[in-house]
Amino acid sequence: MADASTRLRHLIEDEVGSCCSTDVDARLDELTALKDGLPSEYDRDLGAMKALGNDTRYLITRLLAAADGELCVCELTPLFDVSESAISHALSDLTDAGLVTRRKDGTWRYYRTTPLAERLVGALDAERGDSE
Repeated sequence: MADASTRLRHLIEDEVGSCCSTDVDARLDELTALKDGLPSEYDRDLGAMKALGNDTRYLITRLLAAADGELCVCELTPLFDVSESAISHALSDLTDAGLVTRRKDGTWRYYRTTPLAERLVGALDAERGDSE
């Protein structure tokens, strides 16, 4: 921690021209307040981002977000160069991450994106300038 405080002292000196222990302590207090303001329950956030970190899961999420309603596994499988089992596993991961919902109708399973997935896809599109 001493090395980190020394580096922080040097940063403050470079920014304002001088620095004392009080300046370092004040900045550490500001940074600690920022950290304390972060959500404490972030497992869901990390799970969603991790789920989108795979090409197949990301593209499935995109397809479901673009679809007008639900899609069945049998509709998704022909679009990917992976097995139906891999698609089902990806959909299970997306469901666990809170990005898609699943509805069973007889032997068929239908999937659609959740509001969380819609917001994430929308934010990515907006950042890229693709928003409607």
